Amino acid sequence: MNAETLWPWLFYGWVGLEALISIATRTRRVQGTLHDRGTQLIIWVVIVFSFFAAGRVAFPGSEMRFPHHFLQIAALVLIVAGLVVRIAAIVTLGRSFSANVAIRSTQTVRRKGLYRVVRHPSYLGMEIIFLAAGIHTHNWASLATVFVLPTIAVLYRIHVEEAALLNAFGEEYADYMRTTKRLIPGVY
Repeated sequence: MNAETLWPWLFYGWVGLEALISIATRTRRVQGTLHDRGTQLIIWVVIVFSFFAAGRVAFPGSEMRFPHHFLQIAALVLIVAGLVVRIAAIVTLGRSFSANVAIRSTQTVRRKGLYRVVRHPSYLGMEIIFLAAGIHTHNWASLATVFVLPTIAVLYRIHVEEAALLNAFGEEYADYMRTTKRLIPGVY
Protein backbone atom coordinates (compact mmCIF):
# COMPACT_ATOMS: atom_id res chain seq x y z
CA MET A 1 0.00 0.00 0.00
CA ASN A 2 1.46 3.38 -0.99
CA ALA A 3 1.06 6.82 0.59
CA GLU A 4 -1.67 7.87 -1.82
CA THR A 5 -3.92 4.91 -1.00
CA LEU A 6 -3.14 4.94 2.73
CA TRP A 7 -4.25 8.57 3.27
CA PRO A 8 -8.01 8.02 2.72
CA TRP A 9 -7.99 5.07 5.11
CA LEU A 10 -6.36 7.11 7.85
CA PHE A 11 -8.36 10.28 7.19
CA TYR A 12 -11.79 8.64 7.05
CA GLY A 13 -10.76 6.37 9.91
CA TRP A 14 -10.15 9.53 11.95
CA VAL A 15 -13.53 10.97 10.92
CA GLY A 16 -15.25 7.73 11.96
CA LEU A 17 -13.32 7.67 15.23
CA GLU A 18 -14.41 11.23 16.02
CA ALA A 19 -18.05 10.34 15.32
CA LEU A 20 -17.74 7.31 17.60
CA ILE A 21 -16.08 9.39 20.32
CA SER A 22 -18.85 12.00 20.09
CA ILE A 23 -21.54 9.38 20.56
CA ALA A 24 -19.90 6.95 22.97
CA THR A 25 -18.32 9.40 25.41
CA ARG A 26 -20.94 12.14 25.58
CA THR A 27 -21.82 12.95 29.19
CA ARG A 28 -25.54 13.26 29.90
CA ARG A 29 -27.05 15.45 32.63
CA VAL A 30 -27.60 12.46 34.93
CA GLN A 31 -23.91 11.51 34.66
CA GLY A 32 -22.35 14.87 35.49
CA THR A 33 -22.53 18.64 35.38
CA LEU A 34 -22.55 19.99 31.83
CA HIS A 35 -20.55 23.10 30.93
CA ASP A 36 -20.31 22.64 27.15
CA ARG A 37 -21.89 25.94 26.01
CA GLY A 38 -22.33 24.49 22.52
CA THR A 39 -18.62 23.90 21.94
CA GLN A 40 -19.06 20.34 20.68
CA LEU A 41 -21.43 21.52 17.95
CA ILE A 42 -19.24 24.54 17.17
CA ILE A 43 -16.18 22.35 16.67
CA TRP A 44 -18.03 19.92 14.39
CA VAL A 45 -19.54 22.72 12.27
CA VAL A 46 -16.23 24.57 11.95
CA ILE A 47 -14.31 21.40 11.03
CA VAL A 48 -16.83 20.37 8.37
CA PHE A 49 -17.03 23.92 6.99
CA SER A 50 -13.25 24.36 6.88
CA PHE A 51 -12.65 21.04 5.13
CA PHE A 52 -15.23 21.85 2.46
CA ALA A 53 -13.97 25.43 2.14
CA ALA A 54 -10.37 24.25 1.74
CA GLY A 55 -11.16 22.97 -1.73
CA ARG A 56 -12.72 26.30 -2.71
CA VAL A 57 -9.86 28.54 -1.54
CA ALA A 58 -7.10 26.68 -3.37
CA PHE A 59 -6.14 29.23 -5.98
CA PRO A 60 -3.36 29.12 -8.58
CA GLY A 61 -0.06 30.31 -7.19
CA SER A 62 -0.73 29.13 -3.64
CA GLU A 63 0.57 25.61 -4.27
CA MET A 64 3.26 24.38 -1.90
CA ARG A 65 6.67 24.26 -3.56
CA PHE A 66 7.70 20.91 -2.13
CA PRO A 67 7.93 17.55 -3.88
CA HIS A 68 4.50 15.89 -3.99
CA HIS A 69 5.81 12.65 -2.46
CA PHE A 70 7.44 14.54 0.43
CA LEU A 71 4.13 16.24 1.29
CA GLN A 72 2.26 12.92 1.17
CA ILE A 73 4.73 11.28 3.56
CA ALA A 74 4.71 14.31 5.89
CA ALA A 75 0.89 14.27 5.98
CA LEU A 76 0.85 10.52 6.73
CA VAL A 77 3.43 10.82 9.52
CA LEU A 78 1.52 13.72 11.07
CA ILE A 79 -1.91 12.09 10.90
CA VAL A 80 -0.57 8.93 12.54
CA ALA A 81 1.16 11.02 15.23
CA GLY A 82 -2.03 13.00 15.81
CA LEU A 83 -4.11 9.84 16.10
CA VAL A 84 -1.64 8.31 18.56
CA VAL A 85 -1.59 11.45 20.73
CA ARG A 86 -5.39 11.82 20.68
CA ILE A 87 -6.10 8.17 21.46
CA ALA A 88 -3.43 8.03 24.20
CA ALA A 89 -4.94 11.12 25.85
CA ILE A 90 -8.45 9.65 25.75
CA VAL A 91 -7.28 6.30 27.12
CA THR A 92 -5.37 8.04 29.93
CA LEU A 93 -8.53 9.84 31.06
CA GLY A 94 -10.66 6.72 30.74
CA ARG A 95 -14.20 7.28 32.03
CA SER A 96 -13.38 10.89 32.84
CA PHE A 97 -13.09 11.71 29.12
CA SER A 98 -16.19 13.29 27.64
CA ALA A 99 -16.94 14.52 24.12
CA ASN A 100 -18.75 17.47 25.64
CA VAL A 101 -17.45 19.71 28.42
CA ALA A 102 -18.72 18.07 31.61
CA ILE A 103 -17.50 17.35 35.11
CA ARG A 104 -18.29 13.97 36.61
CA SER A 105 -18.39 13.36 40.36
CA THR A 106 -15.65 10.72 40.11
CA GLN A 107 -13.35 12.93 38.04
CA THR A 108 -9.94 14.11 39.28
CA VAL A 109 -7.14 16.26 37.88
CA ARG A 110 -4.88 13.92 35.88
CA ARG A 111 -1.15 14.60 35.66
CA LYS A 112 0.10 11.34 34.23
CA GLY A 113 1.02 10.28 30.72
CA LEU A 114 0.74 13.06 28.16
CA TYR A 115 -1.04 15.19 30.79
CA ARG A 116 2.37 15.75 32.42
CA VAL A 117 3.51 17.49 29.24
CA VAL A 118 0.40 19.53 28.25
CA ARG A 119 -3.01 20.12 29.81
CA HIS A 120 -4.92 19.24 26.63
CA PRO A 121 -3.12 16.46 24.73
CA SER A 122 -6.38 15.31 23.15
CA TYR A 123 -6.73 18.69 21.43
CA LEU A 124 -3.03 18.66 20.56
CA GLY A 125 -3.69 15.39 18.70
CA MET A 126 -6.54 17.05 16.82
CA GLU A 127 -4.35 20.03 15.93
CA ILE A 128 -1.68 17.69 14.52
CA ILE A 129 -4.39 16.00 12.43
CA PHE A 130 -5.61 19.39 11.13
CA LEU A 131 -2.03 20.22 10.15
CA ALA A 132 -1.70 16.85 8.39
CA ALA A 133 -4.91 17.44 6.45
CA GLY A 134 -3.75 20.89 5.44
CA ILE A 135 -0.39 19.62 4.23
CA HIS A 136 -2.16 16.88 2.29
CA THR A 137 -3.93 19.57 0.21
CA HIS A 138 -0.54 20.74 -1.16
CA ASN A 139 -1.90 24.30 -1.05
CA TRP A 140 -1.03 27.10 1.39
CA ALA A 141 -4.50 28.70 1.30
CA SER A 142 -6.17 25.34 1.95
CA LEU A 143 -3.69 24.57 4.73
CA ALA A 144 -4.56 27.86 6.41
CA THR A 145 -8.30 27.15 6.09
CA VAL A 146 -8.08 23.60 7.42
CA PHE A 147 -5.75 24.53 10.27
CA VAL A 148 -6.65 28.05 11.43
CA LEU A 149 -10.47 27.88 11.55
CA PRO A 150 -10.65 24.65 13.59
CA THR A 151 -7.84 25.93 15.83
CA ILE A 152 -9.94 28.96 16.73
CA ALA A 153 -12.84 26.66 17.65
CA VAL A 154 -10.54 24.41 19.69
CA LEU A 155 -9.10 27.39 21.56
CA TYR A 156 -12.61 28.53 22.46
CA ARG A 157 -13.39 24.98 23.64
CA ILE A 158 -10.24 24.98 25.79
CA HIS A 159 -11.29 28.29 27.32
CA VAL A 160 -14.72 26.88 28.25
CA GLU A 161 -13.22 23.61 29.51
CA GLU A 162 -10.59 25.29 31.66
CA ALA A 163 -13.19 27.55 33.28
CA ALA A 164 -15.23 24.45 34.19
CA LEU A 165 -12.18 22.59 35.52
CA LEU A 166 -11.01 25.59 37.53
CA ASN A 167 -14.48 25.95 39.02
CA ALA A 168 -14.65 22.23 39.87
CA PHE A 169 -11.12 21.69 41.19
CA GLY A 170 -10.08 25.16 42.37
CA GLU A 171 -6.49 25.53 43.54
CA GLU A 172 -5.51 22.03 42.43
CA TYR A 173 -6.31 22.89 38.81
CA ALA A 174 -4.88 26.42 39.18
CA ASP A 175 -1.57 24.83 40.25
CA TYR A 176 -1.74 22.47 37.27
CA MET A 177 -2.30 25.49 35.00
CA ARG A 178 0.78 27.25 36.44
CA THR A 179 3.05 24.23 36.00
CA THR A 180 1.88 22.76 32.68
CA LYS A 181 1.48 24.43 29.28
CA ARG A 182 -1.93 24.39 27.65
CA LEU A 183 -1.34 22.89 24.19
CA ILE A 184 2.26 23.10 22.98
CA PRO A 185 4.93 21.68 25.32
CA GLY A 186 7.14 24.44 26.70
CA VAL A 187 5.49 27.13 24.53
CA TYR A 188 1.74 27.59 25.01
